Amino acid sequence: MNDMATYPDLSGASVYITGGGSGIGASLTEGFLRQGAKVAYVQRSASDAFMDEMEAATGNRPLGLVCDITDTERLRATMAEAAEAHGPITVLVNNAANDQRHTTLEVDEAFWDWSQSINLKAYFFGCQAVIEGMRKAGGGSIINMSSISYMMGNSGYPAYTTANGGITAMTRSLAREFGPDAIRVNALAPGWVLTDKQLEMWASPEDLDAHMARMCLKEHLKPEDIVGGVLFLASRASKAMTGQCMVIDGGVVTTG
Repeated sequence: MNDMATYPDLSGASVYITGGGSGIGASLTEGFLRQGAKVAYVQRSASDAFMDEMEAATGNRPLGLVCDITDTERLRATMAEAAEAHGPITVLVNNAANDQRHTTLEVDEAFWDWSQSINLKAYFFGCQAVIEGMRKAGGGSIINMSSISYMMGNSGYPAYTTANGGITAMTRSLAREFGPDAIRVNALAPGWVLTDKQLEMWASPEDLDAHMARMCLKEHLKPEDIVGGVLFLASRASKAMTGQCMVIDGGVVTTG
C-alpha cells in the first residue's frame, strides 16, 4: 500500500470508518493512517491487536471503538468520542455491512429489519450524526460503500441488494441537500472483493470462475484495491464531485 497517491489535505483530517478493523475496512483504516489522518473506527468487538499492528506499520495509531452499528445511540456516542479525540469528523466512510446469503421465501420480518438496520439504516443515521460537525468545519466528505450486486440483478441476497440500491439513492438525496454546506456525499460500489470472509464462506471455485468471466481485468479484487478510490473521494482532489456512485469492480458492470 506504500505506492498509493498522497493527498496532503488528508494529513490531520478527522476520519471515521464503520467496520474499520477487518476486511475492506481494515485496508481503509491503513490507507488513511498512511496519509497522516486521525482515524477512528468501530467494530463489534475490541481490536487492540489491530491498533497495535497499524501503529507499528504506519507510525500512526487509530482509535478503535466497540459498537454494534444497529444501535443508533451507541453509533452516535462513538462519533462524539471520535470528534472529541480528533476534532470534528470531516471524512465519514460508511463501510460496515453484512451480505448474508438468503432467498426471498425464507425472509421473515425480523430478518428483513435486521438486514436493513445494518446495511441501510446505520448509513443514514451515521450521515445524520456528522452533518453539524461538518458544517462547523466548513465542509466534509461522506463516502457510502454500496455494491455492484444490485446493478447486476444478483439473486441470493435480495434484502442486501435492496439496501445497496437504497444507499445509492440516499447518497444522491443527501448530496443535493447538503451541497450548499460544502458537504460532498458519494457512493463507492465495489465488485466482489475477496476478503477472508468471502473466501471462507462463499467463494467456490465455480463461482469465482463465473465471476472472472464477466471481468474485463482478469484479476480478482483484494481489499487494498478499494483504498485508492476512497482516498480520492475523501480528498479535495474530488472537490467538484458529489452525488455520484464510483464503481471499482475490474470491469464487470458498465455505468453512465
